[in-house]
Amino acid sequence: MPFSNKSFSSTSRDALRARIHDEIARTAHPRAPWLTPRPAPDGTPAHDVIVVGAGQSGLAIAFGLMRAQVTNILVLDRAPEGREGPWLTYARMRTLRSPKDFTGPDLGLPALTYQSWHEARYGQAAWDALDLIPREDWAAYLAFVRDATGVPVENGVTVTRIAPADGLLAVTEAGGRVRYARKVVLATGQEGAGRWAIPEALSGLPAGRVARTDDAIDVAGLEGKRVAVIGAGASAFDNAATALEAGAAAVTLLCRRAEAQVVQPYRWLTFAGFLRHLGDLDDAWRWRFMSAVMGLREGFPQATWDRCARHPTFHFLPGAPLRAARMADGAVVLDTPKGTVAADFVIAATGIAIDYAARPELSAFAHNIATWGDRYAPPAEERDDRLAAYPYLGDDYAFTERERGLTPWIGDIHLFGIASTVSHGPSGSSINAMTTAVPRLVSGLTRGLFVADLDRHWADFRAYDVPQAVLR
Repeated sequence: MPFSNKSFSSTSRDALRARIHDEIARTAHPRAPWLTPRPAPDGTPAHDVIVVGAGQSGLAIAFGLMRAQVTNILVLDRAPEGREGPWLTYARMRTLRSPKDFTGPDLGLPALTYQSWHEARYGQAAWDALDLIPREDWAAYLAFVRDATGVPVENGVTVTRIAPADGLLAVTEAGGRVRYARKVVLATGQEGAGRWAIPEALSGLPAGRVARTDDAIDVAGLEGKRVAVIGAGASAFDNAATALEAGAAAVTLLCRRAEAQVVQPYRWLTFAGFLRHLGDLDDAWRWRFMSAVMGLREGFPQATWDRCARHPTFHFLPGAPLRAARMADGAVVLDTPKGTVAADFVIAATGIAIDYAARPELSAFAHNIATWGDRYAPPAEERDDRLAAYPYLGDDYAFTERERGLTPWIGDIHLFGIASTVSHGPSGSSINAMTTAVPRLVSGLTRGLFVADLDRHWADFRAYDVPQAVLR
């Protein structure tokens, strides 16, 4: 259940919840309902929006819709309650990397900010002394956001297909149940438009010798083992540190670049102009900015490096891209330009690959998703085949068609995740953009719902005859 930690008294929790409800009520204009449920093929009322994913983005999107009086919604998540997102599963950092004062899921309500939650739980002095937010606290805060806002979530639901159905979208779950909606938002995290990547060189290794960073790694089982980590992003260092702290005999981190990425480009772009309006630029400028940003990859902070470097058994190997891997004398042998590395276990921290066919919920239209490669040809010096595979999204985060007219209904499916990055900047992929990106998405959703009902709104307006004064 959302709250069971004894350090958060029921009195403090209830008082904070009351503040939140008061702020929601004070800022609820316009309050008028404006949507009429459409009947589904099975005779039930269709949802106006189904959000797939109840992590931080899914919760914020649903809350934003509710604030816009789009209340006939549902959020679905495959994880058990409290285990949504990465925070209590495969995230292995100690703290968030975003500064503590970055806001997001609150959508501008002071009482719903993380600061308000932290002060209510631990006191203002604890907030003043806080450096970065522990990831377990962030997970607990998100659980409170869900509870306090009343976002409707169903857990343990895996979406396996989205397809058209009489002007609606049919959302099929594992087990066969079908729900219907006018619009669907995919807030499905890092791999929402593909899969976690693993170098081809590792594909032939025994299953028990290699893992991806999203796997449920038996960390305790790494004690006394030689571990190799492929990749040099923040999550690579998190996994290396976790192995070292578990007592690994040695951890070698292989970085393909000559130098590690220590500049964090997301810090530069965290200003209102960029976050709000990158998606308004023409294709050339969007591509120029985001190909440069993503070409740098995400840097790691000092604390992340120090967490590894304080162990004498940590070895950082720059300029060492993986060329091949094989088993020899009971060990995994990795070939690099810097020589070979022997390991008992390998962790691939190599990010995600865009692969629409790998996502069951995209299977009905994966072949017709327009990509940046379909829509824009950059100058030769800016060419990037990896980014060219990213989806070319509309200004409301909707999928667009590769062949126009073949699957027009995908314009009612909106993607809010890391794969949105090339089209909209760091929108669905980081906390720093939530305050601007979620309202932009919600505005796109409400615009689509409103425009689709224009005939009804016009008829309702013409029939409106409620007097506001009585002539005497």
